[in-house]
Amino acid sequence: MAEPSDFVDLLKSGDQHAFAQLVDRYQQPVYNTIVSITQHAQDAEDLAQEVFLQVYRSMGGFRGEAKISTWIYRIAVTKSLEWERKKKAKKAIGYFKNLIGLDHQADQLAEFHHPGVALAHKENASMLFKAMQSLPENQRIAFVLIKAEGLSYQEAGLIMGKSVKSMEGLIQRAKENLQQTLKKHYLS
Repeated sequence: MAEPSDFVDLLKSGDQHAFAQLVDRYQQPVYNTIVSITQHAQDAEDLAQEVFLQVYRSMGGFRGEAKISTWIYRIAVTKSLEWERKKKAKKAIGYFKNLIGLDHQADQLAEFHHPGVALAHKENASMLFKAMQSLPENQRIAFVLIKAEGLSYQEAGLIMGKSVKSMEGLIQRAKENLQQTLKKHYLS
């Protein structure tokens, strides 16, 4: 759904009420996207706040070439990927410190909880989300946006800067890779 230009104008002028409406509308989808990528609930909450801070600060630069939702999702995905890169760097540094004997407490992965997963399906969902972590980055992001968040191929393509055809290919490869990973788990 396209945003009315007067709503965008209110956002650009710094209208607090309009921004509160924007947050109310997109807070849960942004959080769900981030938690699907990071698989850490507390970090997802923090990152979602960072996303909306960035949206607020850079609203004046919003050109309206895409829907606001597309722009917000792009920021959320970028923040999530930056978080993952920092996490990997911290793990590498921790591993190195451990090798040379410096004290290091290993990061413990929190048990994964996604708000959209029913209690009865937590075990299967947990296995799926673990398998998703093994996907190449582009496949994983495409899978989260299309399959977990329900965006269209076109919307996800706009967020990722890819064509609909490319998105179809990413989803197909993601499904095949997930199928192989899950098959190994359930057959072992």
